[in-house]
Amino acid sequence: MSGEHADTLGFIHVYKAAPHPGAATLLLLHGTGGDEQDLLPLGGLLPGANLLSPRGKVLERGMPRFFRRLAEGVFDVEDVKRRAHELADFVAAAAPHYGFDPSRVFALGFSNGANIASALMLARPGVIQGGVLLRAMVPFEPDDDAAAQPLDGTRVLISNGEQDPIVPAAETERLARLLQRRGADVEVHWQAAGHQLMPADFADARAWFQTIKQNL
Repeated sequence: MSGEHADTLGFIHVYKAAPHPGAATLLLLHGTGGDEQDLLPLGGLLPGANLLSPRGKVLERGMPRFFRRLAEGVFDVEDVKRRAHELADFVAAAAPHYGFDPSRVFALGFSNGANIASALMLARPGVIQGGVLLRAMVPFEPDDDAAAQPLDGTRVLISNGEQDPIVPAAETERLARLLQRRGADVEVHWQAAGHQLMPADFADARAWFQTIKQNL
């Protein structure tokens, strides 16, 4: 079953079913001002996957986002956490609705979409099994690191720009350490770029997904 559904399962979204049953599912999460169509062309980075692409429900000057921010790089932390749980509920509801395997969901997110993907891992471990975070920042610092659920078995690729004016190198490293402390297997790739995406991002993501696919 495939299709685009307004106000179904809580999000406007697109779902494209893979030709073979039992395929992995790629959760596509757009950046600020994008929508459910934006990252569909990148679905081929994980060949043969189902594609699930929701539209962010928060509007900032008319531009869709997945959570509120107070300023550039300053997030409304309570809203981030609430929206992460909302997205987790959407993924959990979409699995039986469309018939995909909930234990084989990976994210591909850009900027705001990458940040909600990492928030989803931290707030609801196990809903996604990892993913590619393009130009990602720390979404929030969990209150109690010791009591948090582990991310053992979760695999993450962070692909950030060396000259990114929005995401400094220290922020990238902080995100990697945070996920690693939880038990995630994290790779950080640096691109000769700013906040914009480059062909090297896609090449690295494709190669990373290939290693994931070999273990599915």
